[in-house]
Amino acid sequence: MIDEYSMIRSKTTWPGNHMDFFYQDIERHERFLPCIFLPKRPQGRQPKTVVLQGVSGVGKSSLAGKVMLEWAKNKFYSHKFWYAFYFHCREVAQVDEQSLSELIAHKWPRAQALMSKIMSKPDQLLLLFDGFEEVTLTLTDRPTDLSEDWSQKLPGSVLLTSLLSKIMLPEATLLITLRFTSWRKLKPFLKHPSFITLTGFSMVEKVKYFRTYFRNKREADEALSFVMGNTILFSMCQVPVICWMVCSCLRQQMEKGVDLVQAYPNATAVFVQYLSSLFPTKAGSLPSNTHQEQLRGLCYLAAEGMWNMRWVFDMKDFEQAKLDETAVATFLHVNIFRRVAGDKDYYAFADLSFQEFFAALLYVLCFPQRLRNFWVLDRVQIICLIAYPGRKKNHLAQMGLFLFGLLNEKCSLAAEKSFRCKLSLGNKKKLLKVAALPYECGPPTLHHGIPQLFYCLHEIQEEAFVSQILSDCQKAALIISRNKDMQASAFCLKHCRHLRNLELTITLTITQLYALNPDPLQSTEPGSSNQCFLWWQDFCSVVRTHENLEVLAVTNTVMEADSVKVLSAALRHPGCKLQKLIFRRVNTSMLNEDLLQVLMENWYLRCLEIQGTEVRCEAMEFLCTALKYPQCYLQCLRLEDCAVTPKSWVELARDLGSNRHLKTLMLRSSCLETFGAYYLSLAQLERLLLENCGLTVLSCKSLMSSLMSNKMLTHLSLAENALKDEGAKQLCSALQHPMCPLQRLVLRNCALTSDCCQDMASALGKNKNLRSLDLGFNSLKDDGVTLLFEALKKSESGLQILELERCLFTSLCCQAMASMLLHNQSLRYLDVSKNDIGLRGILLLREAFQQHKWKKKVVLETKQNYAPDMVMRLEGPAVKNESLRIIQDWSADCWDEARWME
Repeated sequence: MIDEYSMIRSKTTWPGNHMDFFYQDIERHERFLPCIFLPKRPQGRQPKTVVLQGVSGVGKSSLAGKVMLEWAKNKFYSHKFWYAFYFHCREVAQVDEQSLSELIAHKWPRAQALMSKIMSKPDQLLLLFDGFEEVTLTLTDRPTDLSEDWSQKLPGSVLLTSLLSKIMLPEATLLITLRFTSWRKLKPFLKHPSFITLTGFSMVEKVKYFRTYFRNKREADEALSFVMGNTILFSMCQVPVICWMVCSCLRQQMEKGVDLVQAYPNATAVFVQYLSSLFPTKAGSLPSNTHQEQLRGLCYLAAEGMWNMRWVFDMKDFEQAKLDETAVATFLHVNIFRRVAGDKDYYAFADLSFQEFFAALLYVLCFPQRLRNFWVLDRVQIICLIAYPGRKKNHLAQMGLFLFGLLNEKCSLAAEKSFRCKLSLGNKKKLLKVAALPYECGPPTLHHGIPQLFYCLHEIQEEAFVSQILSDCQKAALIISRNKDMQASAFCLKHCRHLRNLELTITLTITQLYALNPDPLQSTEPGSSNQCFLWWQDFCSVVRTHENLEVLAVTNTVMEADSVKVLSAALRHPGCKLQKLIFRRVNTSMLNEDLLQVLMENWYLRCLEIQGTEVRCEAMEFLCTALKYPQCYLQCLRLEDCAVTPKSWVELARDLGSNRHLKTLMLRSSCLETFGAYYLSLAQLERLLLENCGLTVLSCKSLMSSLMSNKMLTHLSLAENALKDEGAKQLCSALQHPMCPLQRLVLRNCALTSDCCQDMASALGKNKNLRSLDLGFNSLKDDGVTLLFEALKKSESGLQILELERCLFTSLCCQAMASMLLHNQSLRYLDVSKNDIGLRGILLLREAFQQHKWKKKVVLETKQNYAPDMVMRLEGPAVKNESLRIIQDWSADCWDEARWME
């Protein structure tokens, strides 16, 4: 067994049969070995199913082989497992029926005599399953077909499913190698899996590999400088064999004295050179038409496999692709194909990237005999290639990247020459029509990073083409976590000329120097360059060049001082027309003088929002200084969940008094305590939100005084402050003042009861300006709500919006509600959701409307279960025409039984 697993890389098969190939261990993968089967948390259980996941070629099978090797050497796991067996999934999922005991005996004949002993201790048994993607049979999803009997003969798919789902040998430990794209197929069968993600070569390991391959330092510097400037190509080098392939191609061009930038306009061009060098070796002596037929058949086979997620092919597949045995033998000999382990009649591409490349090549090949001289991509196929998340979840992502790369003019010319074929750009026009469609679906989710389309457009490297596709893009939400994200985003955003809203998350250290030395932190070589920082400069230039850009949101980001300077300079540029700037959960040092000086120099900026961030005293001083500046035209300031000292809050209120442009101030989750009234005294404010700010009954007296003196304030939210009834009564006194300008008042979740409702009812009767009132999440109950309804019935109040969500009233107040609705002509919006009025209450409302002539149209709307933004809460619901909208959450049964709308 030690001999079987000691040869991790065979020197007789691709790529080990190349003189210049060498294998380099992936250090992080080596560190996984002793802890693969350890619990993931203290005092946790040992995982019984472990999944080694990663992209193709990243080293999953090698690590699984090393697990067996270390076990056989008695180095690791011997105390956990008495027996360990390594299976290729194709060996298990055979067409012929077999039992597990027969399978083990077939591979290890000496185990036959020990079978009973092996199966008597299943908790000390380790089963490794490799090559899941090469299984052509479908796993069974019928539980009744599965078996727990290891001696029972079963069809291959049933046997494999029984083992993976733990129906058979539930106490045994499983180790499974899997690509990210296969997880969806296997997920329903695995029980509580533990995941280990293999990422391949790190940046340092890539650099080390290049330096080892290019023994000449000058050549290594040149190769690294080129490949690190093409982040898509450099990211592909995480796969060891691709790293070798790139080195091999670069060396060939460098030996010829060719400029690498000219030789390789994109990453795809490297694959063009390498794969074309394999293809003609046996086909070169064939007639031209035979050569073309072989290439088309190969591409057709690859494409069919990609669309159907098939990575293994038999002779029937070759016949369908019009590839005869001679062609198959040729591709096997030149290392385009490889035999699948354990089978003589099944083949796969030597590397998945080969299949992805040839699949993309199909759609640029010219077919003179067809009505259209190219293989047409339909709209659905194009969207699948470009609109979904990156390679981890979308098995078509790399194929789409190659397709765009082949459509690059220089790359297509190189492909025509290298493969001795004619290419067609017919699908390029189709891409122009379809590629912009994904933006109709909105920005990517938080897990998606940047749109796959951005990578594809960067690969095609044709600015006119990119501009046409991105011309209608108005909103982008980007998560920059890798170099290639920054480079592709910087390239694409400059072509989004109508961009209006940009949301940005950066988890990348922008100013980290990427060195050419294996230890980048110690490198002082002149070849080092901070390319990521240059891409960041290009990225930020969008802020000053795109006149339509209105909103920039920076979220969940830690940014260094140098990077902040670049962003600040772009925001201060005269060409920047940004109107709204948002910072959510950013590092404290980001809010420095450079950034806040934007408020003084950018005359277009109207709104600043800072959320979930500690604002230190220095930052508050910078902010206050900017707000006092005469040319600061900020109209809206929002500080939410910000750690600020009490002294800074007082200083902010004081300095805001000298700002005549600020109209809206929103403070939430801030400890204002007794000085919240300072903000109410700001004469210029029209909208003020002080939510969850620690205001109490003691605060309300000063609040009442400030409210009575303020002549401009039309919208006020004091939600989530424990004002209680006494506090609400003092506010109602201010509301009764004839000069009170308030139009919208939010007292949501303020610990109010029915005791304050008489004062509130009096205020509603006297105040003619109030149009909107939110009393939701207060314990007003039937008595309190009835008082409000009676006041609205009798008075000529102009109230249009009344929100009583979860006020704990029942059907007892529904008669008063119906009477109020019949007599009140101004109300347009009533929220009674999350109150238990029951069927009796609904019937009372229906009966009331049946007995009286109802002049207004009534629209019943179901309560949406989402938390409204504080801006929406301050503004209040929209009023539509002359109809009355009743927001409710009545059950379907009540709805059917009480059809009072008919």
